[in-house]
Amino acid sequence: MNLEKVIFGFFIILAFTLNFGFFLGEIDNPAHHNVYELFAAIVVNVVATALKLGDRTQTGALLLASSLVAVLQLIAAAVVWGYASHVHAGGMDAMFMASIVSLAGGAMVANLISVLLLIADTVALRR
Repeated sequence: MNLEKVIFGFFIILAFTLNFGFFLGEIDNPAHHNVYELFAAIVVNVVATALKLGDRTQTGALLLASSLVAVLQLIAAAVVWGYASHVHAGGMDAMFMASIVSLAGGAMVANLISVLLLIADTVALRR
């Protein structure tokens, strides 16, 4: 068993599951979405992206691209959250929360693509 591949797979799957956990709930209800879970999803996605650097295969390029999309969308969600909470006079409302959750949903799709690519690459290696 290759420890590097175990760690790599762990972070890819953890990024997806954390993002899914944040995404789950009513889209416009701030009580269903925790800011710390969003923060954890961002940190784990950044670590997963860093682990993908240096892989010079076509699959590695696709994994890196999907990971960069996820990080970009999660950071955008955090920026919207920060704006809604600290700058906007009305504070966090349903419109802002729906935007944040939608961005996290896009990141979740990118994470799902990463997981599917990882599975496909693993299956291809067995043959």
